[in-house]
Amino acid sequence: MDQIAPATLLEFAAQSLVSNEAAAIHALEELPRDLFVPLFIAAFLGGHKKILKAMVRIWPFRCLHIGALSVREPYYEIWKAMIDGLQILPAQNSSPWGPKLRILDLRQDADCRTTCCEIRTMFPFCFQSCVFSQHSILRLQEAQQSVTHIRNVTSDSEPQSSWESMELLVDLSLDGTLKTRQFLSFLRRKIEQSFGSLHLCCRDLQIDKISDYKSILKFLDLVCIDHLGVDQAYLSEVTSLLDQMVHLDSLSLSKIPFKSCKGKNFRNFLTNLRRMDNLQELSLSFFCLTNQLHKLLRVLPPQLDALHLSFCGLSSRDFTVLSQSSQATHLRLLNLSNNQISWEVSESFQILLEKLSGTLRHLEINSCLMTDSTLSVVIPALSRCSHLRVLSFASNPITMPMLMNLLQQLTGLMELKHVIYSIPVHCYEQWQFNGSLDQQKLVEVQAELKAMLQAVHRNDMHWATCPE
Repeated sequence: MDQIAPATLLEFAAQSLVSNEAAAIHALEELPRDLFVPLFIAAFLGGHKKILKAMVRIWPFRCLHIGALSVREPYYEIWKAMIDGLQILPAQNSSPWGPKLRILDLRQDADCRTTCCEIRTMFPFCFQSCVFSQHSILRLQEAQQSVTHIRNVTSDSEPQSSWESMELLVDLSLDGTLKTRQFLSFLRRKIEQSFGSLHLCCRDLQIDKISDYKSILKFLDLVCIDHLGVDQAYLSEVTSLLDQMVHLDSLSLSKIPFKSCKGKNFRNFLTNLRRMDNLQELSLSFFCLTNQLHKLLRVLPPQLDALHLSFCGLSSRDFTVLSQSSQATHLRLLNLSNNQISWEVSESFQILLEKLSGTLRHLEINSCLMTDSTLSVVIPALSRCSHLRVLSFASNPITMPMLMNLLQQLTGLMELKHVIYSIPVHCYEQWQFNGSLDQQKLVEVQAELKAMLQAVHRNDMHWATCPE
């Protein structure tokens, strides 16, 4: 028999059961433990909120993860149903094993299974458990063990107290929409009703306009956050958040007012960055760094993996500093878009690329006003970036001969698969006006590039333009 057949049959049975919501909920009390995961997947994919709430209430495993599952309808409604099923108050439960769920993970993660393998320890084991917060279930368990005798768990059927601490993992995007505000209000009430037994662990927090969410931010445990994105805020507001974060892996700031990037505010910002030894990715956009990049690089970890500096007003001095920095030999991703790379800067940029030739995978230099003369200096160093996979240099005023020359030089980079290129200036009546693009000339350019790629057997390399 085909090995896939049993799983396919099981999935079919689960889908059939969830089609009758009342029957499915009634069957949960007698459902074998091994059937919970396939039934949960069927209920989740089908958007059966009542079944999901009931399943969370008697979930027989220590953790429950969304993992790679995607939601058909608005995800807030699915989230609410599952959170509502959490046993955060004393309740009678007739399940033969009692509620064991300690961690509900509502984050999408393609590498995460629905439930972790269970290892017999003195506390529920989960690969995604919070390890930083003093309110996490691991820390609370450690505190209990220091004042009470260790209780050995003798069987899976031993009842668990519904007062035991729980953990809710969720990524939040504070985007100003009504649905987001309603969900946050619901979440806040749930946390308050738990009287401290439910720990909210937010790992990824995205905020549009901090000033609109100051009250919400007060009930979040900011020490849990490892990915922070902020759009539209004064640097002093950002710094007040960073004061409580020491484990950030990724920080993204955009549209920070020019005046707030100076003096004491900037010094305090740098002081916070200096503490972040785990920082792997920093993205600053519309953030004034003119002649200040040396101060920033001095406090960043030398092993930084990704650096985005679009619309940062980088000067010739800043490019020189970047080429001489410790990060110049480690970066895998570099985005310098919308900073002018002139002839004066080209030598420093060439040196930077030479130093990054062994690590760089992704390079973006869009709208940098690079001309043929500038690019001709850079090409030799660029062609030595042997691990480059993605290159984007759209909206730079170059000619067709230079574009052809660049293609010829880059086809030797066997790992390079995706290139976003500049439309040659001859395709425009006036280059700076996108509305004057001659579509027929562009079609001819595309055909010529395609023919060149075929001639060197690089059909695996995709060259494209940015949508006009």
